[in-house]
Amino acid sequence: MSLDFATLDILRTHHPAWRLLRSDHAPLVASFLHRVFVIPNVRAMAAADLAEALEDELYALRLHRGQDAFPKPALDYLNDWAAPDKGWLRKFYKPGTDEAQFDLTPATEKAIAWLAQLSERQFIGTESRLLTLFDLLKQMSEGSEADPAKRMAELHKKRDEIDAEIARVLAGDVPLLDDVALKDRFQQFMQGARELLTDFREVEHNFRQLDRRVRERIALWEGSKGALLEDIMGERDAIADSDQGKSFRAFWDFLLSSRRQEELTQLLDRVLALPAVRDLQPDSRTRRVHYDWMEAGEHTQRTVAALSQQLRRFLDDQAWLENRRIMDILHGIESKALALRESPPTGNVMEMAEARADIELAMERPLFTPAVKPVIASLALQAGEEDIDARALFDQVVVDKTHLIRHIKHALQDKTQITLSALVAARPLQQGLAELVAYLQLGSETFHTTVDEDRVEPIRWQAAASDGQDVVIRSARLPRVIFIR
Repeated sequence: MSLDFATLDILRTHHPAWRLLRSDHAPLVASFLHRVFVIPNVRAMAAADLAEALEDELYALRLHRGQDAFPKPALDYLNDWAAPDKGWLRKFYKPGTDEAQFDLTPATEKAIAWLAQLSERQFIGTESRLLTLFDLLKQMSEGSEADPAKRMAELHKKRDEIDAEIARVLAGDVPLLDDVALKDRFQQFMQGARELLTDFREVEHNFRQLDRRVRERIALWEGSKGALLEDIMGERDAIADSDQGKSFRAFWDFLLSSRRQEELTQLLDRVLALPAVRDLQPDSRTRRVHYDWMEAGEHTQRTVAALSQQLRRFLDDQAWLENRRIMDILHGIESKALALRESPPTGNVMEMAEARADIELAMERPLFTPAVKPVIASLALQAGEEDIDARALFDQVVVDKTHLIRHIKHALQDKTQITLSALVAARPLQQGLAELVAYLQLGSETFHTTVDEDRVEPIRWQAAASDGQDVVIRSARLPRVIFIR
């Protein structure tokens, strides 16, 4: 961005961060919002809770500055800070609730971060930043090298350096970072962590602006549904495929890895336990900074989900309107048909080539069945030596359904219906329960039958006892089954 006079004059007039720095209430706004939103990494707060916290802040200030200091109620100040001419807070309503929510805007967070850098620092580290810049240049240079020979030479160089370091460590020479280097690197880590949270809020703001433009376009759209979707999805893909969108997606995929989360937790616990880092008195939330990153990223993902939900709602509304138009056309046809009922037109009203449509579904065609190729094993048969009783092969009960069908048809020649018990009485069961089950199967497959659930009839037959010599009477109780001719 060019810092010429015209650009700076526009920023001074319109940018919310510059307006905050010029405001008479800048100390109150910056200190309160920094304590409530930035330090605990809060992304949204209910209006009642935020007003209560601001009321406590104003009460403490009035005790020191007099009752005339900040005379308005806390909620009035919050609404004033969220007004379009200020833009320091974002006031919105969550879906399904009627209570207002407040969130910090990216411009306000930038102003607060700039104010935090104005204070004099006791220790300013430069070594870690120089090393970081040098590593970035090396990554860019190596990552853009297309010559395999140069890439292999660089990899061999790294391997030699690692082997030399391993040899020094095995020899007892273990180089350690001194306290100054540890403080330098930890300060740079904390600065990068805070800047990352600030960037998350700006990414979410960009997606929210896209969602707002989509809602406005849907509300004012009068063309076809396809053209609107193509326009909206093109803009959505443009943001997702931009440098910012690709970087955010790569960061989110990296952070969602459970292995990376465990590694970050272990590294933070180890670093925060170092004496040099404890002397800096880091914030207690530093130990869970990676969880703050995940929480901030989830807010961005929810904004993208809200955009998709808005598109689905638009499609549902369009489908409802189209269905309603179809029903209106059908009602118009019905009303015209009723009007012409008394005086139908003469001659052929409509001609159709065929009164039905030939529908051939793809799955109705038989599938290919490969031919079964039998595999005959050339094995030599060996005769067994054990004596096996072969009578079990011949003691099989087979019910001849043809005889049963002939018996039922003969009984129904002079009668319109006959019960199952009468059929069994005329021709007793010879094969017991298996023959009775065959009668019931024929009643459900071959003949028309009806069942009287209120009448229960016993059916008896003779069977051989377990010793094979005596004869016993067995019976079955079942509802009356009637065969109908």
